[in-house]
Amino acid sequence: MSLLAIGNMANESQITVAVNGALGRMGQTVMSAVYADDATILVAGIDSAASGSTIFAPGTDDVPLGADAASVIAAQNPQVIVDFSNATGAMDVARAAIPAGVRLVSGSTGLSADDLIEIEKMVTDAGTAAISAPNFAMGAVLLTHLARIASRYFDYADLIESHHEAKIDAPSGTALAIAQAMAEGRGGRFTQNIAEKQTLEGTRGGDYSGINVHSARMPGRVARHEVVFGATGQTLTMIHDSINRESFMPGVLMAVKAVMAQDGLVVGLDKVLGLDDGVKP
Repeated sequence: MSLLAIGNMANESQITVAVNGALGRMGQTVMSAVYADDATILVAGIDSAASGSTIFAPGTDDVPLGADAASVIAAQNPQVIVDFSNATGAMDVARAAIPAGVRLVSGSTGLSADDLIEIEKMVTDAGTAAISAPNFAMGAVLLTHLARIASRYFDYADLIESHHEAKIDAPSGTALAIAQAMAEGRGGRFTQNIAEKQTLEGTRGGDYSGINVHSARMPGRVARHEVVFGATGQTLTMIHDSINRESFMPGVLMAVKAVMAQDGLVVGLDKVLGLDDGVKP
């Protein structure tokens, strides 16, 4: 049974939620979504840059705001913290929340393997749970799943991702997750064209297991991931666009409900959707 099904069965009462990164655009969107959902109650915002004592997002009432996660947890007693900050912010809130018995749902990218090991140890020691995912848009998760399957059948692959101009990391965490899934699905490196002459350095993009990875940053875009497979006489292209930040909210709310019924660390929304059972060749 998927975590989604378990989470739905466990959702018998409202879940109290605080949002870390509450001053950011994603944090504001998460606050609005949590406030509007019948299964969740928004109890607080957390942000390291907070200066006031309350905050509201579109469609919400004022809720308490604090810069220190431990103080907010002690005062508001959330059952779950949803984190959309950065790797440093995610680890700071994890270290405050998990030992206190608060469950964590994090969409912050840039977490290292060592960070995830630390989170896993904390949730095991505390007897609680955390879900970490590079992308909460269900279409992006399905793209990753399908790209893993298709990688068995193609020798060449490019991955192009583009995001808004304020995104600080490149490539995106989702792009890296897609590339990793493709390499795992193939079972080794892709065949790759090596240009004999590059008249502009870096034109071929980054190299992940033979996949050429390209990043674009520009206003007017939220998130776009495009995978192109190539073989003799044909190409296969898969594209996912997040038109706005609301596209991530069904996945975030799904994870909030699922984490209440989970023990330990879950990495990836595919586990919540049950896609880890997979399509077998």
